Amino acid sequence: MGVLSGLEPERVFYYFEEITKIPHGSGNVEEISDYLARFGKEHGLTVFQDELKNVILIKEAAPGYETEPPVILQGHMDMVAVKKPDCGIDLKKEGLKVAVRGDEIYAQGTSLGGDDGIAVAYALALLESEGGKHPRLEVVLTVDEETGMDGARGIDLSMLTGRRMINLDSEDEGIFLTSCAGGARVNIKLSLQKEERQGCSASLEVGGLLGGHSGGEIHKERGNSNLLMGRLLARLSEKLPLGLTELSGGLADNAIPRQTRARVVFAPEDRAALQEIVKALEAEVRAELSAKDPDVFFRVEECGQGTYSCVSEADTRRTAAFLRALPNGVQSMSADMPGLVETSLNLGMLGLDPGTGELTAAFSVRSSVESAKRELIGKLEAVAALAGGKAVASGDYPGWKYRKDSPLRDKMTAVYEKMYGVSPKIEAIHAGLECGILGSKIPDLDCVSIGPQMRDIHTTEETLSISSTRRVWEYLVRLLEEKDC
Repeated sequence: MGVLSGLEPERVFYYFEEITKIPHGSGNVEEISDYLARFGKEHGLTVFQDELKNVILIKEAAPGYETEPPVILQGHMDMVAVKKPDCGIDLKKEGLKVAVRGDEIYAQGTSLGGDDGIAVAYALALLESEGGKHPRLEVVLTVDEETGMDGARGIDLSMLTGRRMINLDSEDEGIFLTSCAGGARVNIKLSLQKEERQGCSASLEVGGLLGGHSGGEIHKERGNSNLLMGRLLARLSEKLPLGLTELSGGLADNAIPRQTRARVVFAPEDRAALQEIVKALEAEVRAELSAKDPDVFFRVEECGQGTYSCVSEADTRRTAAFLRALPNGVQSMSADMPGLVETSLNLGMLGLDPGTGELTAAFSVRSSVESAKRELIGKLEAVAALAGGKAVASGDYPGWKYRKDSPLRDKMTAVYEKMYGVSPKIEAIHAGLECGILGSKIPDLDCVSIGPQMRDIHTTEETLSISSTRRVWEYLVRLLEEKDC
């Protein structure tokens, strides 16, 4: 008996739990991809699995639906795999420990992967069902969506006949997404001078932050632990001679980082001053973030005394100044759609190579205006150059433009109104979806994105609503049963 046994829809939750047993963080998708391809073969479906490990599963139309327009169902098989500091699970080798709390499913100590495991579970339950009423179903399950949409970028869709696509990568029930921002990743690298330094060593930590999805929650202006660590290093290096030996923070460029650690070397006589500076800055930041990140903390712990290989004092100050100067968060709001973020960026990952002394800062850049995206990437390139480093953009993906004439959106709205007596909300989203890339491969693609209610995706507090999952399943089944007028 599984943890989710007894929940309805039974087969959806069965497959969702099966997926959570398979490690499937971005870049670690071979096992989940093979599972999906094997499922397709076992159920007599047409199966395509490419070198990237994308999987396409096709089920022919049910009797009486042969002349209905085929429907593409699309999601991604990878998840943002993050865990709490004290969690012993190896997310590259082990599955998740799912649990139920009231109406919510969560994972103990880790992210849940409801984004986008629930899309995969919906698809498998639909493909498995016997006697269902539906048109030809073309299920497209991509890899590495969370790290630049590489799967969508490289997939071949020439075998598809559908021109209507339901993307199942949304987290708000009752909201139909019809456009999204484009984006890119930007990596900045700085080479830092190293030296031998005698003194005391201390570990610094910034933590207790809520984090979140850099597309869905960037407007909440939560604390970014990487930037707060930069602020701490700047405050310390203004007052004390320091050498930086370690620096690491964040787990994904598109997740707002919750925890950053550093280690510094300082003079023994500065012990009290260092403690006082950390304590004072913690009080400042806690006051600033009291309504946004009330549990933020700054921690210092002395680690011993000796001779250490570290970043030079001058380059430690340069590192702090660089982090302090970086743009982050919301850059502009849309004038056309009130409340929608137009352009933003997130410093998601920060790391110092102890051997080479190279500092790496990884950003997720988003904008619904292509020229604004290019300008923001240019700004990062300029800041990097001024700091003596270099910025390289990659994983560039287009936005998804709103379609004025959409038979799919009209049909989905009509079915929703019949079932629930209210109209769905039609919205755009700042987070990136694969619809723009896939739409560039399929002429005249008509697309809408939906999904069940989830909270705090890309974090260890991620949850999936059981009742919402059931309602969206019932809606999907009804939508596929409904013939075009």
